[in-house]
Amino acid sequence: MTSPIKIDIWSDIACPWCYIGKRHLEAGIAALGDDAPEIEIEYHSFELSPDTPLDFEGSTVEYLSRVKGMPVAQVEQMLQHVTGVAANAGLDYHFELVAHTKTLKAHELLHFAKAHGKQLELKERLLKAYFVEGGRVNRIDQLVGFAEEVGLDGAEAREALESGRYAADVQADIAQARTYGINGVPFFVLDGKYGISGAQPAEVFSQAITQVAGEREGSAA
Repeated sequence: MTSPIKIDIWSDIACPWCYIGKRHLEAGIAALGDDAPEIEIEYHSFELSPDTPLDFEGSTVEYLSRVKGMPVAQVEQMLQHVTGVAANAGLDYHFELVAHTKTLKAHELLHFAKAHGKQLELKERLLKAYFVEGGRVNRIDQLVGFAEEVGLDGAEAREALESGRYAADVQADIAQARTYGINGVPFFVLDGKYGISGAQPAEVFSQAITQVAGEREGSAA
C-alpha cells in the first residue's frame, strides 16, 4: 500500500489568498472524484507582515494606506478584486471587519492543534474568524474559544499559548520557508518535490496531484 501524497502548505492566517488557495485546493481534490489518491495535508507557519502592529485600530483600507503607504483608491480597487475572487471560491470576505494584528500566537495554536490531530479544522476556523467575522486572532481568550469550537481542550490550549510552548516550532517553519526560497504565500509543496505558488485555479492542483500519483505508479511498476 502506498503512502498518502503529502501536501505541505506554507500559509498565514492574515493572507486573503491563503484562504482562497485552500478552497481551490479542496476543489481540485474534489474534482478528481473516485480517482483521487489518498492525500495528507499539513500547514506550516508563515508571517506575511512581521511589521504589523499587535492591535491596529482601523479598517483594512486605513491599514494598507497608512502602514503600507498605498494610495486609498488603489487599496479599495484591490480589496474589491480580492473580495470578488473570494466570492467565486464560496467565501464571504468582510475587509471592513478585519482586525489587523500579528499572527504568531495563532500559528502557535495551529501547532498545538496539529499535535492533537485538529490542525485542518482549526486552520479553517481561524481563517473564517479573521476574514469573515473580524476575530482577534492574537488574543488568547479568543484563540482558546476557537480551539474549543473544533474540539480541543481549552485549558490545555491556554497553557500552550501562555507558556509559548510552540513558539520555536513556528519559527522553525518560517526558517524552513526561507531555506526553500518562499517569500510569498500560499505556497504548496507536493510530495516534497513540486512547488505551486499562489492561489492557483483548482485544475492546476488536480493536474499536479494526478501527475504525482502517475509518477508514483510508474516508479512502483
